[in-house]
Amino acid sequence: MADPLQLSTHYTVVSAMITPAFFLTATASLLVSSNNRLARVVDRMRQQLATLEDTVDERARDYLEARIILHRRRVRLILTCLQLLYGAMTAFVATSLSIGIDQFTDYRITGVPTALAMCGVLLVLAASINLGREARMSVSMLDAEVKREFDRDQRTSKRN
Repeated sequence: MADPLQLSTHYTVVSAMITPAFFLTATASLLVSSNNRLARVVDRMRQQLATLEDTVDERARDYLEARIILHRRRVRLILTCLQLLYGAMTAFVATSLSIGIDQFTDYRITGVPTALAMCGVLLVLAASINLGREARMSVSMLDAEVKREFDRDQRTSKRN
């Protein structure tokens, strides 16, 4: 008959190995959201690049070039976020794995799972900060676009 205390230890280890899955789920959600953001920004940038090719007015070209530069900055920010989030995923998977390894080595690497989990959480924190920066850039660009349209509408209505 199996020793109930030893079975209890195994269940505790398995339970501990599952805990990083909650972090993995949150990180995966941020990855999906970030990939969607990246796709939208890239699509918008491609659209403006196509418009730029057909634009002859120098002022309009300058405006589009400035917007394309801002989109490139946003793309880089999102790419950095994705890299941080993939790093966090790796850290959380390694956390789970190291918990199991720690049990097989008679708990000789006790600090490793905690360090890996902390590393993953810090990577998610850094990614979240960068996602906030990118969102701020997006809203600033939208505000500038709305202001430009309002100004153009006012100039048009004054002429009429």
